[in-house]
Amino acid sequence: MLTTESASHYNNLEKMSVKAILEGINSEDNTVPQAVAKALPQIEQLVTATVERMKKGGRLFYIGAGTSGRLGILDASECPPTFGVGFDLVIGLIAGGDTAIRKAVEFAEDDKEQAAKDLDTCQINENDVVIGIAASGTTPYVIGGVQQMRARGIMTGCITCNTASPLAAAVDYPVEVPVGPEFLTGSTRMKAGTAQKLVLNMISTTVMIQLGRVKGNKMVDMQLSNHKLIDRGIRMVMSELSVDEERAKQLLEEHGSIRAAIESRMHEQ
Repeated sequence: MLTTESASHYNNLEKMSVKAILEGINSEDNTVPQAVAKALPQIEQLVTATVERMKKGGRLFYIGAGTSGRLGILDASECPPTFGVGFDLVIGLIAGGDTAIRKAVEFAEDDKEQAAKDLDTCQINENDVVIGIAASGTTPYVIGGVQQMRARGIMTGCITCNTASPLAAAVDYPVEVPVGPEFLTGSTRMKAGTAQKLVLNMISTTVMIQLGRVKGNKMVDMQLSNHKLIDRGIRMVMSELSVDEERAKQLLEEHGSIRAAIESRMHEQ
């Protein structure tokens, strides 16, 4: 039996107090980082191989269904504003299409052929990387997608929360993070979803650092798309160049990006 479907360690949830429910969920959540830590060697292999492909011009695709698909889309959608990359560099695809981001599309995840069709609309090629995300490791949409991509020579990986799953067997670089039973039996949007989010954070952030999209510990390529981010950009320029706020703001307005502002002043020096 899949551990993600195993019975909760807790029972009679409807009889528990609010405090007891919250403490139980928190107790279960505390086990997630430990499970992710054990998967670090697998994550390292996947990220290293992904960086190699992307340095050659490849793109990163996430495919998933339900919560897993939504988490992939979330991670992909945050790369452009955070790292200043194009929206076509990291792409999230979900079974059922964009409608499924907000509303469940019945039986969409059971179509083993659709993921490849979805990927083909993006002109996927041998330089790209496809990471399938599925808590159970049994989702047909995801398994079919990675199987067909791997057969074409496209690099594949996965994030799953069961061991020895069909999905892990279908990819080049599996990442397995078994988090055990959920507080609410089978509700993999909880611990499994948290584990997947942590791993996705690791993958995209490490990839972008390796691709040169970070300077020091700062998001120097982030998009200045609102006042909060502009203020953050000003503080970055102040810190990097040891200038006052007025001068930092002037440089940022003149050059249009944090990186350009910093590099222009460094060239002057």
